[in-house]
Amino acid sequence: MHTSPSGTGRVTAEEAAERTGGAAGSWVLLDVRESDEWRAGHAPGAVHVPLYRLAEGVPLPPEAQGRGLVVICRSGNRSRRAAELLAHLGIEAVDVIGGLHAWARAGLPVVDGRGRPGTVA
Repeated sequence: MHTSPSGTGRVTAEEAAERTGGAAGSWVLLDVRESDEWRAGHAPGAVHVPLYRLAEGVPLPPEAQGRGLVVICRSGNRSRRAAELLAHLGIEAVDVIGGLHAWARAGLPVVDGRGRPGTVA
């Protein structure tokens, strides 16, 4: 794991996949992109809450509450901001270096809103 200048943890796409691999007690992958980006393609099993909604103080979905969060966006900029916001709220959060682009480059799956192969928008 790497550390950003703000002190928030950062992980590679491979580390993110390992942390969110579905084992009991594993971390939750939180996608903070806009809804159209999410529909075009996202990591299977990810939870979606756009960054602007987090900034508005919208509560996390039940499946993400009380668990560590691996935050992802398209390139890593929004996810870094979201991880910092969540950390300020006392929530353990790291962001994915390179975002969903890095996830896809690592050969990890991306699906669309219907579960078919998706694209990074």
